[in-house]
Amino acid sequence: MEKLPIKRVVEGLLKLKKTGESATLLGIGPMSSNLLRASFELGRDFDLPLMYIASRNQVDADELGGGYVNAWDQQRFARDIQAIADEVGFDGMYYLCRDHGGPWQRDGERNAHLPEEEAMELARKSYVADIEAGFDLLMIDPTKDPFVIGKVIPLDLVLTRTVDLIEFCEQERKARNLPEIGYEVGTEETNGGLTSTEKYQEFIERLKAELDARGLPMPTFIVGQTGTLTRKTEQVGQYHFQNALSLAKMAESYGVGLKEHNADYMDDATLLEHIPAEVTASNVAPQYGTEETRAYLKLCDVEQILVAEGLVSAPSKLRDVLLDKAIKTERWRKWMVGEQTKLSVEEILADRELSLEILDISGHYVFNDDEVKAEIAHLYDNLAAHHIDGQRFVVDHIKRPLQQYIECLNLKGVTSRIVKVLAE
Repeated sequence: MEKLPIKRVVEGLLKLKKTGESATLLGIGPMSSNLLRASFELGRDFDLPLMYIASRNQVDADELGGGYVNAWDQQRFARDIQAIADEVGFDGMYYLCRDHGGPWQRDGERNAHLPEEEAMELARKSYVADIEAGFDLLMIDPTKDPFVIGKVIPLDLVLTRTVDLIEFCEQERKARNLPEIGYEVGTEETNGGLTSTEKYQEFIERLKAELDARGLPMPTFIVGQTGTLTRKTEQVGQYHFQNALSLAKMAESYGVGLKEHNADYMDDATLLEHIPAEVTASNVAPQYGTEETRAYLKLCDVEQILVAEGLVSAPSKLRDVLLDKAIKTERWRKWMVGEQTKLSVEEILADRELSLEILDISGHYVFNDDEVKAEIAHLYDNLAAHHIDGQRFVVDHIKRPLQQYIECLNLKGVTSRIVKVLAE
């Protein structure tokens, strides 16, 4: 199937709203190769386009620190995705998307309080690597700034940095004679609040004026906060239907789609609201990492049964190794609440119940660790000796929440619907 630019996909979705056949695209955080396989199998079987949203911590150039997922830089990420798509037999449309690109978006850069120009230069280098690897969508996100008190970046500053970075990316794309790419922009960090329609409209109007003045394209998506918020392994936000619908209609009036972040762990009723609320796309990431961690731990439970029955004499150490390494990454802090965010690694390790909770949250951060990979292989071998395909179980386990979203967001068959409505 000929791949449409992602902006055309959104145009198709906006047209489908008039027919009642629209859908909400799913942005998938590429937490592992198993997740890619699971999503490609579902994309193949249910005829839907796939968007892989990689943060700079997950996928980035080696010179900028690389990524924690499979040690991927942009080129290896693109190659591995294509290889898995080919292996699965997926011949539909998929899109490589930069999630939260921009200055200070790597944890290390922000924690080091890099000067603005240095942070901007690193952001530009990261975008160039994205462009050269064939990314289809770039999120321009200047909403993190270690020097701004209270974390709310002034709108003027967000606009200036956003337009400057879009202009830079367009110049780099054209210099390489590459096809058009889409952009995703927003005004604030996604923190569970609501974006006011007044602020959203002001941002869009001022953004359009600046982009038009420089001959730059409008973005494909504009992020708006609909009340979603992920903490620990729960959806703790309060979804606001009317706010989402208002933002979506406003975005559509400018020919762009409303993008929602933090859509993990939603129940069916809230997901089903997305279609009448006209949300164009929603991002889900940590939930899939947690589901994979849970799959490994269930396999560890099975292995322990085999040990108790005298069928396995040398069990893997996956549970303990995964727990220890996941806690020591300290990446779980961003998902915790209250005083737990300040606990030391030693305090966490001394509390078995809390340790297991944090493992559930952050096991995926260390899937690429050599010792963890060796223990997974050991686990698989022990199970395979008793006719259990461990990796197949893991992939199928990840598919469960993916399929829930595909069904509720009306994504089955949406590729064919988009192609048809665009041809009319």
